[in-house]
Amino acid sequence: MRLRVRHETSYHYDAPVMAMSQLLRLAPRSHDGQRVLSWQVRAVPGRPLPFFIDGFGNIVHCHAINHPHRAVTILVAGEVETAAMDGVVRGTAEPLPPPFFLRETKLTAAGPAIVDFARGIGGDASALTVLHALMRAVGERVAYRPGTTDAATAAAEALTRGAGVCQDHAHIFIAAARARGIPARYVGGYLWTGMAPEHDQASHAWAEAFVPDLGWVGFDPSNGVCPTEAYIRTSVGLDYLAAAPARGIRRGDAAETLAVTVAVTPGDQ
Repeated sequence: MRLRVRHETSYHYDAPVMAMSQLLRLAPRSHDGQRVLSWQVRAVPGRPLPFFIDGFGNIVHCHAINHPHRAVTILVAGEVETAAMDGVVRGTAEPLPPPFFLRETKLTAAGPAIVDFARGIGGDASALTVLHALMRAVGERVAYRPGTTDAATAAAEALTRGAGVCQDHAHIFIAAARARGIPARYVGGYLWTGMAPEHDQASHAWAEAFVPDLGWVGFDPSNGVCPTEAYIRTSVGLDYLAAAPARGIRRGDAAETLAVTVAVTPGDQ
C-alpha cells in the first residue's frame, strides 16, 4: 500500500533563544517491503536540511539556528510504498552485527523484575516462539496509559508501574529479550491505524529481535502484532535515546511550548 506522512513540529519560546541545534531521525530508508517514493525534512520556511548516516544506519538530518529566535518549525512530508513481510526485516543497512544489540543501556537495564519476567515466558521453546509469547505478555502486563511515564522512564520502572506507552512496551520487550540472550533493538517510525488523521497519534515505536534462520523480525507489543504494511520504519537503536526522532540543545533561558501534528493517510486520499 501507499502511505503519505505529514509531520509538523513547532517550538515556541516565551523569550528569545540565542541558538539551537538538533539531530532529527525522521526519514525512512528503502528495504524489502518499504520503498521510499518521496521524502523531505525541512525547516519552515527554508530548504531541505542536510543529513548524514549514523552508526546504526539511520538517516539523520541536521538543523541549527545561530541567531536569536522565538519559534522553530520542522516539517516532514513524504510517501512510502509498503508491502506485508510478516514482520521479517530484510534488505536494511546493517552496519552492526546482531550481538551488538545484546548491550544493556540505562533505559533497557534488565533488573531482577525484568529477569524474572523474561524467565517465565516461553520456557525452552524456540526463539521465535519465545518472542511471540513475550510480545503478548508485555501488552498484557503493561497497560497502554499515556501520561504515566516519560522519555526517561526505564523498562524496569515501567514494568513495576504496570502502565506506559509504546516506548515503554518496546523497552521492556528489548530488555527481556536480551535477558534471554536474544539480540533486540528499538525501532521508531509511523503507523497508519485506519483512523481519521485528527484522531490518530501516528508516531509509533516497536522492537526488532534477531531470530536464527530468519534474521531481524519486528514485534509490536502495544498492538500485539508483527509490523504489517501499515508501518513505516524510520530509525533503530539500542533504545529510545539512540533512535529518538529529535534530540538537541539550545542556548537561552526561555520556557518552551511544543506543538506536534502527525497524519498518516493512504496514498490515494
